Amino acid sequence: MTVTSIERDDAAAQLRVRSGFAATVERLWEVWSDPRQLERWWGPSTHPATVVEHDLAAGGRVTYYLTGPDGTRYHGWWRIVSVEAPTALEFEDGPADDDGVPIESAAPTRSAVRIEAAEPGTVAMTLTTTFPTPEVLGEALAAGAADGMARALDQIDGVLG
Repeated sequence: MTVTSIERDDAAAQLRVRSGFAATVERLWEVWSDPRQLERWWGPSTHPATVVEHDLAAGGRVTYYLTGPDGTRYHGWWRIVSVEAPTALEFEDGPADDDGVPIESAAPTRSAVRIEAAEPGTVAMTLTTTFPTPEVLGEALAAGAADGMARALDQIDGVLG
């Protein structure tokens, strides 16, 4: 089932991706709360993720890197803003240096995850990412952000399997 819609809101500088899964709310939450499961889908299949640090609590931090086909590592971080397990998560996300330290010159995005029961035996997830400005949203979309997010989310079915 996976991605059901992708919506762009230039005025709010947001990208909203809705998806559906054959799972329970609690089971889908595990793909966020378990770092080993998060690694299996965060990032496109061509750039597998490695989670280094995973503290999914308000004020906590997640650090990770994606490894490209040529071995190049792309480091990133999350700062957890709020958690309402198993239905909601908000975090800031940005690039990091090789030690996982946020790159100060790069403004972070802010993501909100909402998970809710849908039709019997399924759950809906909405991932809304707010960019610093509409221009940054446009640049991200031109670089393939929507397609990359859809490909990453499409991997969740295999994790749930």
